[in-house]
Amino acid sequence: MNGETHCPLCAGSAISAYYRDRRPYLQCSTCRLVFVPPNFYLSREAEKAEYALHQNDVADPGYRSFLSRLMQPLATRLAPGARGLDFGCGPGPALAHMLREAGFEVALYDSFFAPDEEVLAASYAFICATEVVEHLHHPGRELDRLWSLLHRGGWLGIMTKLVRDREAFASWHYKNDPTHVCFFSADTWQWWADQHGARLEIIGADVILLQSGPRHPPL
Repeated sequence: MNGETHCPLCAGSAISAYYRDRRPYLQCSTCRLVFVPPNFYLSREAEKAEYALHQNDVADPGYRSFLSRLMQPLATRLAPGARGLDFGCGPGPALAHMLREAGFEVALYDSFFAPDEEVLAASYAFICATEVVEHLHHPGRELDRLWSLLHRGGWLGIMTKLVRDREAFASWHYKNDPTHVCFFSADTWQWWADQHGARLEIIGADVILLQSGPRHPPL
């Protein structure tokens, strides 16, 4: 294993082998993130080509039901008309469409499909990242940036499937997507929440809600 490998979430250097198939997977002993080494990342062009294959139709009842697992609990925690950001919205921003239907104001950002850097200079009552964090090459930097955009008391809503243990990981389909390079567990999110003074709620198998707390400085 490359001795220069550092955790992309916490920058820790206490790294150990976790699993291997067509790619190696490493785990950080500090934050418990499981991740793929950078030399196994796809090129930006190949990564975009994979995303372009996704069929995320807002008119599809099944897809709306999937997104509602995050939207419904988040919406109950927001003031009417709250302004938010759909980060990593993809080529078909279905979640933003559903949030707008519910009366919220939503800006869009996606480094491939909606690369408007101006929206990353604004502040928000909520930020959503559905099926995004597992793709991030620099999750520590990106999550910190999103956190800095939240109002005090604001919510960061994330959907990503969670690592359970090595045995489950071995047969886990989620790791087989070549664009998935970071895998979070409940312990990882608890570590992140503790580091950022966040209130953490994990709902079901893949919904993570983080509320900025008193240690989060006002903007």
